[in-house]
Amino acid sequence: MNIKIGMLSPIAWRTPPRHYGPWESFVSVLTEGLVNYGLDVTLFATADSQTKAKLRAVCKRGYEEDPSIEPKVWESLHISEVFEHADEFDIIHNNFDFLPLTYSALVSTPVVTTIHGFSSPRIYPVYQKYNGRVFYVSISMADRLDSLDYIANVYHGIDISRFTFQPRTGEYLLFFGRIHNDKGAREAIRIARASGMKLVMAGIIQDRQYYEKEVEPFIDGTNVIYVGSVGPEKRDKLLGNAYALLHPINFNEPFGLSVVEAMACGTPVIAFNRGSMPELITPGVNGFLVNDENEAVNALLDVPKIDRSLCRKVVEERFTSDRMVRDYIEVYTRIVNTTRI
Repeated sequence: MNIKIGMLSPIAWRTPPRHYGPWESFVSVLTEGLVNYGLDVTLFATADSQTKAKLRAVCKRGYEEDPSIEPKVWESLHISEVFEHADEFDIIHNNFDFLPLTYSALVSTPVVTTIHGFSSPRIYPVYQKYNGRVFYVSISMADRLDSLDYIANVYHGIDISRFTFQPRTGEYLLFFGRIHNDKGAREAIRIARASGMKLVMAGIIQDRQYYEKEVEPFIDGTNVIYVGSVGPEKRDKLLGNAYALLHPINFNEPFGLSVVEAMACGTPVIAFNRGSMPELITPGVNGFLVNDENEAVNALLDVPKIDRSLCRKVVEERFTSDRMVRDYIEVYTRIVNTTRI
């Protein structure tokens, strides 16, 4: 079936992002995979985006990369562009949170929305209003809202060829994520200090005040090292050469891309038992689920018992980009078959 997809990506960053940009990264992996399967995809993203699909852009660069770009203005122009061309597509796939939902009743083209997480309960009313009109896809069972109907749950997948399996256990702990309270950067430092192990930290500084108070004072270049936001090549080496990834989150995370990426390299993950973590981690197989910092320190002692090849195997079986793409093609096919007259 030749399905024409209008793929709406965010415009905070380029698609794919140069370093940080999880939603843009997801859209890129999915878009390229769909093109490889022969689907006709038009990607709505920034003009500097890279894709094998047809690219349509009104915004030159991501507003996080160019301060001269006013986010709300260009978000409005960007979202309206896809809906003004809705009749060119069999399906519009929205990856832009709740704002595009408000256009969905103005067009006859079915709209699929991947819910990448709810930033706040205050946005629930928009999703609830368009429940039944928009086809919602969750990215974990833990992140579902009881008041919404979902056509499917599709776990994220990664291009596993970009992650090198490392059979040997590394010597440092790794924190890989936004420097923000949500991600538990402070807790990672405390876990590392309590265990006596070196900690390498990578990620954008999303909360400057938090960084200056809770993280920067402990960065000494020896025991705690901050390497900033890293691109794909350095990411692969950092993840693969780590003893374990520390993921002491302080929120119910909808999914954890860095968790899957670490496992693809063979690196076990020690995560706080919140959100989607029980759906990603099987204790003793690809990591450990813990409830606090003390449990995390104790779990570090058991990391050598984990077969790193099993970490990789979990990703190969459950979290590849090919599996994700096939799941979305199934979603599109079901929608087209039930909505076409």
